[in-house]
Amino acid sequence: MKYDYDLLVIGAGSGGVRAARIAAGYGKRVAICEGDKVGGTCVIRGCVPKKLFVYASQYSKMFKAAKTFGWDIQSQFNWPELLQNKDAEINRLNGIYLNLLANAGVELIRGFGTFVDAHNIKIAEKTYSAERILIATGGSPTVPDIPGKEHVITSNEALDLPQLPASITINGGGYIAVEFACIFNALGVKVNLVYRGPQILRTFDSEIAAFAQQSFIDAGINVFTDTSISAVEKTEAGLVCKSNQADITSDVVFFATGRQANTERLNLTKVGIATQANGQVVVDEEQRTSLEHVFAVGDVSNQDNLTPVAIREGHYLVDRLYAGGEQYPDYDFIPTTVFCQPEIGTCGLTEDEARAQHANIKTYTSTFRAMKYAMSDVNEKTLMKIVVNEDTDQVLGMHVCGADGGEMIQGFGVALKQGLTKTQLNSTIGIHPTSAEEFVTL
Repeated sequence: MKYDYDLLVIGAGSGGVRAARIAAGYGKRVAICEGDKVGGTCVIRGCVPKKLFVYASQYSKMFKAAKTFGWDIQSQFNWPELLQNKDAEINRLNGIYLNLLANAGVELIRGFGTFVDAHNIKIAEKTYSAERILIATGGSPTVPDIPGKEHVITSNEALDLPQLPASITINGGGYIAVEFACIFNALGVKVNLVYRGPQILRTFDSEIAAFAQQSFIDAGINVFTDTSISAVEKTEAGLVCKSNQADITSDVVFFATGRQANTERLNLTKVGIATQANGQVVVDEEQRTSLEHVFAVGDVSNQDNLTPVAIREGHYLVDRLYAGGEQYPDYDFIPTTVFCQPEIGTCGLTEDEARAQHANIKTYTSTFRAMKYAMSDVNEKTLMKIVVNEDTDQVLGMHVCGADGGEMIQGFGVALKQGLTKTQLNSTIGIHPTSAEEFVTL
């Protein structure tokens, strides 16, 4: 049978775009469909605009410390200007993605894709056939079905609020919740951070998470733990969050309580593609779904919802399909960052994970005030932690909560991936004066 395309990719986010470009480079007939801007969650409504907001919010701390370094700065924040410049940058990146696809010879089809049958996809009232199909539709934030959910925003809307609120209640304890809590707090908004469990950032090292939580409290964020919001009511005083602890009132209520895979429109049940309860597509180690010729990469199919993971999955998949590639993504020692303030950088096992897997674990920690704040009244501190298997001397995890934590952990992540030992770490000469040198002197 002759198909319209060798490969049709549904979803033009980071993973889908990479897969499409590489496949076209191998001389394949490739199309990609997208019903929104090309670039996906990360570029359009995720990590890129959020990081721009993080940069904007960090200036308040820099201005606070500036006087001790001889700078007398008078500053005033302009929220609409930030939004305007953010949108301009997103449009620029969208244009780059469009050029990447065009230059690679990938046909862009505007519209959302829906399975008609195993090899045919309907896009904007027209049907296209493909020998192989790749699902790369990503995920979206969800709001639980509670009374008043219509008054709640998610991270999508938080990036485009028409005006900066005086107060905001953020429900959630994961990285999205704490990142936005720190952003709005640093911009002068009264922030309530509400989490149903006893400790925010529960999937991170518990010592790092506790340190971060206390840092948020010290910075002025109202942290409510063991608190579950059951309803949101609109009143003259504002939006009131009803909870098991107390009513919490604010101008805006923002839920960061989970994400769901974007599979609802795909009509997967019609063609027998299996999904999980959260809509994620079930795949094997080949990224293959329950249909032999249909694959899935990125947030739509796995738990490591990270842009570099989606890119790697898409690239390796296409290499295996069309170029005899033999590489598979390795999900161990994936460095990651929470762009809160102070910033968290982490790679490898937490202390609890390490103790569950190995008999003899030793940890090394250091808490200090970074030199950049030493002369100012900015009291933010840094915590560094190393987790070591004493039986093998291998470093199983490295964690930092402090300024530039992500930049630090990226480099150390390379060493961890290669089996770094504590002896090797100790033999490395540090760069002085830096915060990162503490890792090689612990």
